[in-house]
Amino acid sequence: MKILVTGGCGFIGSNLVDILVEDENNEVVVIDNLVTGKKENINDKATYIFEDIREILKRVQVQSLHRANREFNDNETLLEGVEVIYHLAALARIQPSFDTPHETLDINTNGTVLVCEYARNVGAKVVYAGSSSYYGGVYLNPYSFSKWQGEEICQMYSKVYGLNTSIARFFNVYGPRHLCEGVYATVVGIFEKQYKFFEALSVTGNGEQRRDFTHVSDICNGLIAISKNDYDGKIFNLGTGRNYSINQLAKMFRGSDIDYIPQRPGEAWETLADISNTTKETDWKPRYNLEEYVKDFIRNN
Repeated sequence: MKILVTGGCGFIGSNLVDILVEDENNEVVVIDNLVTGKKENINDKATYIFEDIREILKRVQVQSLHRANREFNDNETLLEGVEVIYHLAALARIQPSFDTPHETLDINTNGTVLVCEYARNVGAKVVYAGSSSYYGGVYLNPYSFSKWQGEEICQMYSKVYGLNTSIARFFNVYGPRHLCEGVYATVVGIFEKQYKFFEALSVTGNGEQRRDFTHVSDICNGLIAISKNDYDGKIFNLGTGRNYSINQLAKMFRGSDIDYIPQRPGEAWETLADISNTTKETDWKPRYNLEEYVKDFIRNN
């Protein structure tokens, strides 16, 4: 099977690529502009196109409209024959979206239009990386709105054009390669870095906000499980069905001091995945436990 992973040099995307290439029958192509992705996440068994999805897919659309005069370059030729697209490319995280709403909306929304239009032209199915931020309110911040609009685009393409799409809503993802610093860092990653350097753990607000923390391997296996069937814009939650307060997470890093900092705007108070439909429709179940993960991290550091 020929598979395209957008955002395949990022945290989740690169972990997904590693699993997909284990099957020698898969040919995996990655598009990533390396804004948040990293070259050290490259897997030698995959093929990489280091471009913005908006640029390369727009060129492909134009060429497709002039079939008699198509002159694909090397990168564009790599996209021929794709059967499944995992669309993970996005400007992620809530807080940065307040500063760059235009870019967030353009990449996350218009980028998804181009992915769906490309999939329609080549007959590929699309598995779209949605966000649990939907449940906190789609108007709380530009990021949540943009990811919700991406879902709506996928569903429109399914209803109007019969495109095979499915939507996987991620709940707070952690694990190997998550970012530990910068505006796109995850809370687990931040705590890991602070623990290593004997710093106080930065907890926003009173720390009682709750999150459903999901290991990246569970997310990737969920995406693959969803891709095995045909859907018309169906939504799947990928979480654990259990949540922890940020205070509980901080206490797992034994002996660490806590530094309470101001609450950040635009964030939901609680996330908790209802995964009953996902487990019913697919053969997927979450396997990893946050507490065990943190214990392993502490043992190794």
